[in-house]
Amino acid sequence: MRHGRTSKAREYDAVVATPIGRVGIAVHDGALVDVAFLGKSAALHAPRTDMARRASRQLRSYFTNPRQSFRIPLKLDGTPFQQRVWRALRRIPAGRTLSYGTLARRLHTSARAVGNACRANPAPLVVPCHRVVAVNGLGGFMGKRSGLSLSRKHWLLEHERGQ
Repeated sequence: MRHGRTSKAREYDAVVATPIGRVGIAVHDGALVDVAFLGKSAALHAPRTDMARRASRQLRSYFTNPRQSFRIPLKLDGTPFQQRVWRALRRIPAGRTLSYGTLARRLHTSARAVGNACRANPAPLVVPCHRVVAVNGLGGFMGKRSGLSLSRKHWLLEHERGQ
């Protein structure tokens, strides 16, 4: 899970500027494998591959129009359970949220297990874990319950609501 750490830009096939910070995109074998929020000092660089170019374009489109859905192949490393949660996350439409508990009931599991799968998500934004919230607030984002991570979650939800 690299999205919670500051990583070196050279690990990524592209680094793009977004309204919520620099984002690294990693691809492997023609599929997206990682999306990471990077530190302010990460150097921007153009996509190195066609798939990185496609992912970068779709990412920029999302920040222009949050209703735009990502249509790129994914190859995400995770357990079968995590994969199941991540598929469910991709079915939550932009502008909508589900509570951890509601999603857990749909998947016949616990809210904590859903939260852990969200925390392990290697491709935030593309797999929209930010759309899962606590019953009484935002919950967490990328394993954090405050600070920059939670500010990003709040920004993304407001962006998708058109505010």
